[in-house]
Amino acid sequence: MSIDEVSLRPVAEDDLAVMEHFLTDPETAAPFQWFGWWDTGRWRRLWAENGLLGDDGGHLMVVSGTERLGFVAWRKVKTTSASLYWNMGIGLLTEARGRGVGTEAQRQLARYLFAHTAVVRIEADTEVGNIAEQRALEKAGFTREGVLRSVVFRDGQWRDCVRYSILRGDLV
Repeated sequence: MSIDEVSLRPVAEDDLAVMEHFLTDPETAAPFQWFGWWDTGRWRRLWAENGLLGDDGGHLMVVSGTERLGFVAWRKVKTTSASLYWNMGIGLLTEARGRGVGTEAQRQLARYLFAHTAVVRIEADTEVGNIAEQRALEKAGFTREGVLRSVVFRDGQWRDCVRYSILRGDLV
């Protein structure tokens, strides 16, 4: 698979089982996204309601041809009554990691959100120890803004995260 073959598409009903692995299998979500078992029906309920594409956020599948590689997601963050931006994230299956898929998928998601919404800012956070994700975000055009101390509770302890952002004018 080449990076040119990576694309995003709406989540189909049979994709939900792939996404649910991130909620039910610690190895799929490891090492940085396992937060314990969660409501496995939540994505199915949202998919039935709006196909996982709503005004406050959404999910898209990351694919290469018919191969499902993971998903990207975004959510609205309101800073004032007149201001908002998107916070985005990614979940890749183990076999898709380390191949540039995350960089390309996040680049495509940023372009998609800037093309179809009026926001000027998109941000992403990752744990300080997630060097691969930090590199992926930087390669996708995001700028490191700083460290948020003790903002994520995972595996029995509070963890620091790094915040990245990309502005509408940063896209190349």
